[in-house]
Amino acid sequence: MIDVEPLARADAPLARRNPVAKLAASLVFSFALVATIDPVAPAIAIAVELAVLPLFGLRYATLARRAWPLLLGAVGIVVALVLFAAEREGRTLVEAGPVVVTSGVLLTATGLVLRMLAVALPGVIVFATTDATDLADALIQNAKASPRFAIGALAAFRLVPLLAQDWQTISMARRARGLDAGRNPLARLRLFVSTAFTLLVGAIRQGTRLAVAMDARGFDAGTPRTVARRQSFTRADGALVLGAALLAGGALTVSVLLGTFRPLWS
Repeated sequence: MIDVEPLARADAPLARRNPVAKLAASLVFSFALVATIDPVAPAIAIAVELAVLPLFGLRYATLARRAWPLLLGAVGIVVALVLFAAEREGRTLVEAGPVVVTSGVLLTATGLVLRMLAVALPGVIVFATTDATDLADALIQNAKASPRFAIGALAAFRLVPLLAQDWQTISMARRARGLDAGRNPLARLRLFVSTAFTLLVGAIRQGTRLAVAMDARGFDAGTPRTVARRQSFTRADGALVLGAALLAGGALTVSVLLGTFRPLWS
């Protein structure tokens, strides 16, 4: 089953911060790093993210389990650039037939991989330390988000663990009808695509039924809603957002001072 519950200690100093503050801090910290593709700024950002991880009450092994898809994405970026990069500047490091690996390609791949990790890790940390219900309440109270959007997003988020169960059910049902790919990789690919399409259709139908049920229960009545749990935004929460902005700016400043800053628009 897909695990979406918070994994952090409740008494960790940054884990108990306001969910909107944590989300805003992660967005500020991430978007500042999109401006450059050099490896220095995101490397500093990753070091900062790993350094503050204990303050969120998370273990490094827990973060690795949550962020393993990012590692697969990093491998995909490196392979794609090595095979299909249009510009191969710098010194040639490896040449094997049509595959030519240069220092420029490796530098670009390293920068993109580090930037992807630096941009994505804050989001992983936030959602691993935040209860979805608290986040929805904070979006309504502190960010003045529409209750229809916040509660709808909460309901969809709660349905995510069911996707793994539905996938297993569909796979077992097809195996019971004799649809097994065996060791044929092409058959496995076709079966995977077919199963994924079936899961997508089922998810759309389930989402439609959920939307109709929520509307029938008055979630779109337009009347003011009350809240059961107060989410206060304190000075400490504002300091978290400000600290994230300062750290991101510091990483970019170090990159500029070292002469490695490579703006995305150049």
